[in-house]
Amino acid sequence: MSDTFFTASPHWTWWILLYFFIGGIAGAVFFLAAMLDLSGVASRESRVARGEPVSPHHRPASPVVRLGYYIAFLGVLISGFLLTIDLSRPLRFWHMLIENHTGRPMFKLWEPMSTGAWALLLFGLFAFLAAVAALSEDRPNIRLLQSAPVRLLRRPRLSAIVAVLGSIFGLYIAGYTGVLLAVTNRPIWADSHLLGLLFLVSGASTAPAALILLGARRLAADRVSLNWLVWFDHKVLILELLVLIVFLLSLGSVARVFLDWWGLVLLVGVFGVGILVPLFLHSREGTQTIASCVRIAWPVLAGGFLLRMVLLLSSNQIHVVGSGVTGR
Repeated sequence: MSDTFFTASPHWTWWILLYFFIGGIAGAVFFLAAMLDLSGVASRESRVARGEPVSPHHRPASPVVRLGYYIAFLGVLISGFLLTIDLSRPLRFWHMLIENHTGRPMFKLWEPMSTGAWALLLFGLFAFLAAVAALSEDRPNIRLLQSAPVRLLRRPRLSAIVAVLGSIFGLYIAGYTGVLLAVTNRPIWADSHLLGLLFLVSGASTAPAALILLGARRLAADRVSLNWLVWFDHKVLILELLVLIVFLLSLGSVARVFLDWWGLVLLVGVFGVGILVPLFLHSREGTQTIASCVRIAWPVLAGGFLLRMVLLLSSNQIHVVGSGVTGR
């Protein structure tokens, strides 16, 4: 049991819950898009399917990859907005990045909130660059998108650098929210070192689900990308199940706080609907049709959201009576 149970709850609102959910998806979706982009398989297969020539010197992103970059950029914009409106003084959001008295960068390596703010900013930068490059391929008639700087973003080496660096910061965003909870010294959050890993794995499972749902039409014509996303999601769901079990075991006696309706949501909503049902559908239906993939994706997204809701809100209802843990 943590020795810091007397720390007051941060009383985070639903804005932060949505930020944890959307930010995790955005970071992991960028990583998935980058993997498909760097491998070149999705682009090559989609061009062959359309009867277009394949050039070894120019590798335009496939429609699925471009959609992934769009989702990532939109997700980071929404995440920044949610973080800002949750502040007591939203107009001072820039104080998280800049010292108001000196104008120097406000960066504290030892504080997850500080590193997270900078990681979100840098991830937003790379997501923006990737989205602009993708949009220039989707909208070739817009003159501004065909300018020299934008064309430079489409060159293989620079696009690869953007994809790799964006993936690093994206995965950091997906997992750091769990680390942020752990250092707030609250019950459940501070009682396991696996919260960051759990959030990272959960983000990695919800990301392909979001990409399948939002890109169903594009994926219908790109079986290679669809099969890879479903395969990836299946493997990560198994990993998420194992990490979640180990996380609950690592809580020790504190885990008894889930002997209430939050535990019911965790059991039915996360374990059942979010993990076991999709795994069952994977084994029964696989990737036979795009409709079957969509049926698998919906419960995965629901489970990812419920996981964050349970872990975030259940801790707010805990206070200490003597040496025991009691729910309010």
